[in-house]
Amino acid sequence: MIDQVTVVLAAGAGGDGAISFHREKFVTKGGPDGGRGGRGGHVIAIASGHVNTLLRYRRQRHFRAEVGQPGGTSNRRGRDGEDLILEVPAGTVITRLRRDGSVIEEVADLADDGAGAVIARGGHGGNGNAYFKSPTNRAPRVAQQGQRGDAGSFLMEMRLIADVGIVGLPNVGKSTLLQQLSAARPSIAAYPFTTLEPQLGVVHAGWQEFVLADLPGLIEGAADGIGLGHEFLRHTSRTRVLIHLIDGTRDDPLGAYDAVNRELEAYDPALAAKRQVLAINKVDVEEVSVLREEIAALFAGRGLVPLFISAQTGDGVGEVVDRALEAWRKSEEEEHSTQPGRPISIEPRPDARRYEVLKLKDGSYRVAGRQVEKFISMMDMEKMDVREEVYRWLSRRGVSGALRKAGLEPGDQVRVGRTRWFWEA
Repeated sequence: MIDQVTVVLAAGAGGDGAISFHREKFVTKGGPDGGRGGRGGHVIAIASGHVNTLLRYRRQRHFRAEVGQPGGTSNRRGRDGEDLILEVPAGTVITRLRRDGSVIEEVADLADDGAGAVIARGGHGGNGNAYFKSPTNRAPRVAQQGQRGDAGSFLMEMRLIADVGIVGLPNVGKSTLLQQLSAARPSIAAYPFTTLEPQLGVVHAGWQEFVLADLPGLIEGAADGIGLGHEFLRHTSRTRVLIHLIDGTRDDPLGAYDAVNRELEAYDPALAAKRQVLAINKVDVEEVSVLREEIAALFAGRGLVPLFISAQTGDGVGEVVDRALEAWRKSEEEEHSTQPGRPISIEPRPDARRYEVLKLKDGSYRVAGRQVEKFISMMDMEKMDVREEVYRWLSRRGVSGALRKAGLEPGDQVRVGRTRWFWEA
């Protein structure tokens, strides 16, 4: 199963604004009518029930949405770039990465079939010269460039959507138990790591049913990526209940129990806190049957009451289903009971017009603010008439006055986002 890939996504750039003047018969000097460029296409991920793995994204790693089209004459707006739709399996989590591979933030958790999210936003289209018309500049020959779209590396992780997961050390009988409880037919053999990828089955208990996952076996250091490590632990995150299966023929069954829980705790404390149904397997083997009371006493010292089962013969597995179903119901009830009555926090939308002027140690000045950064990023500061329009725009919004108040003088360097230039006004 291909359940983890890194892809490079790029949304489309916005289209450039147009520089145009109205022309028709008997009108030789019409006003500016350059239209705005179209928005660049977004990159959108959608969870689809028709997709089971991330194999497609192993074969192709780079994806780019369509760019917006330039604006036209007569105030015609350019066509928006077509959005790029990426279908992923339900249960996929998408995380933005830095260049060194470290995580910046989780951008989408597509747990349900049909869920979607914009992963990379297309750039805004640039304003045409009609936007820059003013009483003091009635024939502007300035237009904005299209804004660049979002781009970066993203980690796609598929996490199984199972209600109950079977955990335990390798070769304890997890696949056999899954086969016993459901119609699933996982590979089974008497050596570790037979299960190299998760297997799912549906368990029917009367009128109830739940999805059961047989997950690859844990070894010491799995939380640090040793063995199947993170490949296993990632798939436990969505389960509500864990069936903790232990091989009764082991010399130290309590030590095996502790080893698995240590790895769960090390990877994510929330995993160790999930409800567990403890089951000792291979009761059909004589040595386990003989030592049954002794093994039960070991766990009783921790306040635990294990079930004794045989995944091979089916002895005792019905009680495992009953306990797992009971734990699953309680977990679901708790989740629903905590949802109502929660205070809803509504954050005020930040004012895009706000900005901040800072004098840096090297003597330059930085202007930070969403609106001003967006405007400047779309202007070609190499052109004199564009810079003049920028100075007028900054003056109307009080930015020029704030810079002079901070000590700015002609010749000083100004930084806005990634744009730098020497102040001339």
